[in-house]
Amino acid sequence: METTAGRAHGVPELNQPTPALLRRALAAGWQDFRAAPAFGLLVSTLCLLAGWGMTALTVWAGHTFWLVLGVFGFPLIAPFAALGTYEVSRLRGLGEAPSIGRVFRALWTEGGRHLPMLCALMMVMLLFWFFLGHMIFALFLGLKPMTNIMSSGEVFLSPNGLMMLAFGTAVGAGFALFLFSICVIGLPLLLDREVDCITATARSVRMVMAHPAIMLGWAAFIAVLLVLAMLPAFLGLLVVLPWLGHASWHVYAGLKAG
Repeated sequence: METTAGRAHGVPELNQPTPALLRRALAAGWQDFRAAPAFGLLVSTLCLLAGWGMTALTVWAGHTFWLVLGVFGFPLIAPFAALGTYEVSRLRGLGEAPSIGRVFRALWTEGGRHLPMLCALMMVMLLFWFFLGHMIFALFLGLKPMTNIMSSGEVFLSPNGLMMLAFGTAVGAGFALFLFSICVIGLPLLLDREVDCITATARSVRMVMAHPAIMLGWAAFIAVLLVLAMLPAFLGLLVVLPWLGHASWHVYAGLKAG
């Protein structure tokens, strides 16, 4: 049964993920990026400018610990940033020509459906991560202004500083794992099918729980690649963000294929 928008109802049957599927998804994602780079470059350029703006603000304020929180918090909302690339790959898979205008119209249409609920959850989680990061800093290094990590080695070299980084990394990884689990299948499923947010995220979590090794390996690959892309002044995001966005759609499409 189809909706008036041409979407099929319900969750499709999904196959077992394999390393070969992930390799094919990465290759297909790169092909999509090369064939239709406009939207991906637009979004990644905005992320690049946001990163530069955040860096300038935190250095000016003298609280560059915020930059660390931002860098490690970015993977929490990376699926939201790459959402438009899902639509580009979806259109190409249907044999249709994507354009920036068409992608924006499709995303605007989603505003009246279930997708904004999941996107809003990502933003709330990012804001909560910033709040929790400040609490972790206070817990290990005392209630004082954020240490300027550009001029002080205390954060990295003191015992409390090292414990703070280890604990904060573990907490951040927990946040990232939660969002990955609900988004890896949930986001493309909401874009592709007529299904509610709870059903989509539950199916996504079940996929991760049923195949933890391969799915968590994919999550680790994405997180490491995003962090590495941010190291050279965020410039790596220009390529890595849209590439991974396209590839993530193809993971879903490959799982859905018969």
